[in-house]
Amino acid sequence: MTQTQAPEGMLAFSKYQGLGNDFILIEGRGDQLPAAIHSPDPAWVRRICDRRFGIGADGLILALPPQASGELRMRIFNADGSEAEMCGNGIRCLARFLADSDGDAAGRCWPIETPAGMIIPELQPDGQIRVDMGAPFLEPASVPTTLRANEAGLPTGEVQVGEVSLPVAAVGMGNPHVVVPVSDLTTIPFEEWGTHLEINSAFPAKTNVHFLQVHSRSQLEIRVWERGAGPTLACGTGACATLVAAVLLGLSDRQATVALPGGPLEISWAETTASVFMTGPADAVFDGVINPELMPAAQTGSNGSLESQQGPRLVETKSAESTIKPVDDDCTEAEAQARVQAFLESTSLDSMINIATESLEQRTLSRFQRDGQG
Repeated sequence: MTQTQAPEGMLAFSKYQGLGNDFILIEGRGDQLPAAIHSPDPAWVRRICDRRFGIGADGLILALPPQASGELRMRIFNADGSEAEMCGNGIRCLARFLADSDGDAAGRCWPIETPAGMIIPELQPDGQIRVDMGAPFLEPASVPTTLRANEAGLPTGEVQVGEVSLPVAAVGMGNPHVVVPVSDLTTIPFEEWGTHLEINSAFPAKTNVHFLQVHSRSQLEIRVWERGAGPTLACGTGACATLVAAVLLGLSDRQATVALPGGPLEISWAETTASVFMTGPADAVFDGVINPELMPAAQTGSNGSLESQQGPRLVETKSAESTIKPVDDDCTEAEAQARVQAFLESTSLDSMINIATESLEQRTLSRFQRDGQG
């Protein structure tokens, strides 16, 4: 696999987005990441996801060696530092990252291990990613939720939010979701209801929240309040959970377009015991390297608090092919900065520009050829 050459002491990353749901991706399939990266402290995740003092993202995704029969393993962390079981937009971004990094063609599938089980995305001829999301979890304990299943096998009930009693339905897609049908998405107190439902006692592991407006049996629209992130432009697992709930509530066909603030996803569910399939886009935004000041070893003091309140200095590159050099766990900030300084002193600006330009051209050409645009 080919990647951007990161100066020693720095860490390469890629930024991808799926319908506006954006993620920092870090390559670790070669088992090259130090423990502080592949098992990160929540405070570090919050820092790099911060849109003013960090890179800025809805979450962090790590591509890691498999632990079972998969080709690789995905770990995903929300912007608040908590680890998520799965993320539909995130796994599409990871699949596109893998295809871009390795030069894969349409039809490529990746069995990816996640805490929610094995998930298999596939690269489509038009560049979109189709994902076998597995069968939904409908047993209340597996969602998890304290709501009871109705005659269709869907956990349903009413949740009191202030003076309003909201009818809700719960679905698990490896992570918990609650779907709230409403007549008009533009008139609801979105933040008030989203904040309350996320942490409601009916959902012991907290929950993602989706407010659903049905336009027709094949056209659904949702607004998303994500667990650990708040309002986001899209949620792939949420779109899948929404279709499942809408089908079992008699509101939707088994194949529908789910419109989200960031754009549409195509969702299908052939039968109750079958997998849910999601198809949608994922795109590269930019690549860069994180300098030593933002690395975990330089972030925390003996009490675990952030030592520096200043924003990190990011060295962004225009290349999307990166080779990540791990930072030694015992490497001090001074040593890391010395390595970076040595690299800068020994490499001319023209050479840096040429390296980045050549890498960008190669990767862009590969993507356009694969997508049939060139």
